[in-house]
Amino acid sequence: MTGLESTLRGIVRAAAPIVIAGQGELITERSGVINLSLDGTIMLSAMTAHVIVRETGSLPQAVLAAMLVGAAVAFIVVFSSIGLRLNQVAVGFVLTILCADLAIFLGKPHFNQPGKEIPHMPIPLLSDIPLLGPVLFDHNPLIYFSLLLTVLVWFYIYRTRPGLTLRSIGEQPEAAFVRGTPVNRLRYVYTLVGGALVGLAGATYSLSVKLGWKEDLSGEGWIALAIVIFGLWIPWRVALGAYLIVGLRSIAIDLQDNKVIDLPAQIVNMLPWFLMILTLLLATSGVLTRLDRYTPERFRPYVRRFTRAAPPRALGTTFEKH
Repeated sequence: MTGLESTLRGIVRAAAPIVIAGQGELITERSGVINLSLDGTIMLSAMTAHVIVRETGSLPQAVLAAMLVGAAVAFIVVFSSIGLRLNQVAVGFVLTILCADLAIFLGKPHFNQPGKEIPHMPIPLLSDIPLLGPVLFDHNPLIYFSLLLTVLVWFYIYRTRPGLTLRSIGEQPEAAFVRGTPVNRLRYVYTLVGGALVGLAGATYSLSVKLGWKEDLSGEGWIALAIVIFGLWIPWRVALGAYLIVGLRSIAIDLQDNKVIDLPAQIVNMLPWFLMILTLLLATSGVLTRLDRYTPERFRPYVRRFTRAAPPRALGTTFEKH
């Protein structure tokens, strides 16, 4: 395996949890619900997966338990919003802190203890393809799932009738309700699905990417949340954002290790964040949409499709039946 293949393979592997969590949050936000608990949920589900696999030796049980943790936290968010009429942002923020502290407290006996890893399963024939084989087809099932998930979410949202309904309850819930759509019931469903995927992201960390339970996962959930905005609520852009920030991280670390740049490690680790913040500002300020003026007429539809930044119009709101 060449150096380039090894680097790209590492990026695909390291970005897998962020891709999964990002797609889960995208599904949730497309339904009109904001789940800000991702950071704490990832930590708690990662800890849960590690503990379960140590206690039972069963990887499927560990993955399922992590997904249930993610779904349970998401249920609190959506129930607080729909059932109790509480602010989604405030509840999610509190849950982030609560879940992170809970993970640290409950995970103390298992901190830095050896765990079990999802088995490596290269795909026959495909893994032998030059460059693409080692990069895309030489991983374990969770990494493959992260690659497939983006395609599945994109297809579901844009090519199926239920996906059209999902978009409608996030954009115009009143109109969807008039047509007979059970808006709040579907918001429960999609928030739970999104939360389960966030829980799966946590399991991917502790069972594949960063083996075992460690407390250095803080911040990964905020990256996933930022990437949903960076990706403009479109599945393939969310995945692209995940690979981009992990790639920038990798480059920054390599530059530091090879003494190409002489900066404190903390500054180097922050460089991808500066680029992400700049991109978010450009995406949400309307600057990118003004590129129309400088784009040839025949390319304008493609530029508009790539630069539009429009969150679901009902995002963060509570729908009440009248």
